[in-house]
Amino acid sequence: MTTDTDQWEIYAVKYADRNARTRADSFIFDDNHDAPHAMDYFMWLLKNGTRTILVDTGYDHDEAAKRGRPIRLDPREALAPFDLTPEDITEVIVTHLHYDHAGGLALFLNAHIHLQAAEMAFATGPCMCHDTLKAPFTAGHICEAVTRLYRGKLSFHDGDSQIAEGVTVHCIGGHSRGLQCVRVRTQSGWMVLASDAAHYYENFMARKPFPIVVDLQDMLDGFDTLLRLASTPELIIPGHDPLVRQIFAEDRAPHIHRLDIGPIAELPK
Repeated sequence: MTTDTDQWEIYAVKYADRNARTRADSFIFDDNHDAPHAMDYFMWLLKNGTRTILVDTGYDHDEAAKRGRPIRLDPREALAPFDLTPEDITEVIVTHLHYDHAGGLALFLNAHIHLQAAEMAFATGPCMCHDTLKAPFTAGHICEAVTRLYRGKLSFHDGDSQIAEGVTVHCIGGHSRGLQCVRVRTQSGWMVLASDAAHYYENFMARKPFPIVVDLQDMLDGFDTLLRLASTPELIIPGHDPLVRQIFAEDRAPHIHRLDIGPIAELPK
């Protein structure tokens, strides 16, 4: 029997966007490849009573300057409407170690990290000898994860694992070798934070893979995993789609949208 204490609130927290993109940057197979296609950057906050879990950490202004990809809000500023300081964050699920998902690890020094073992092996292994595979990673972020491990503040997971009652992680891979999604029990049903298992709704709805990919079959199989884990397709939350802000209600501030109460608009066909 599900109780209120088993259900979580979920908030999508936008900290950056990148609008000078085309559909060729988002889909391998697309006839309209030169059409504009914007991208939003999110973290996600889970709340259940006094327990708070941050899913991914964004990246800071230093990383933004190095990559020429400005952010609108420092991750710490983005969380301010929740009356949370960086020291208050004691638990972080890292979906994968790309710069835009793990770039803020050093901002949350009290946090215990949950990471797939396959992701650490990938980010520190021979695959990083290839510049194409290495490009989305930043050495300092990986070193921070290793440091957290040696401080006893990192737990490895191998495939499916429970983080808390009503919160599980599931290794999907594809985009990165150890990419994991997060399944959360909410008042609307089982919601899945896809992160980069599906950057956009169109990735999994139209079966169009994202171009940054390590294993294409894992990415395509991952679309089926997302659909299996979520109560309904409407409860799959892609990692970078601006449509999330149209489909779910604003909460607390213009850059925050509440997900667990369900969509307020229909998904595009």
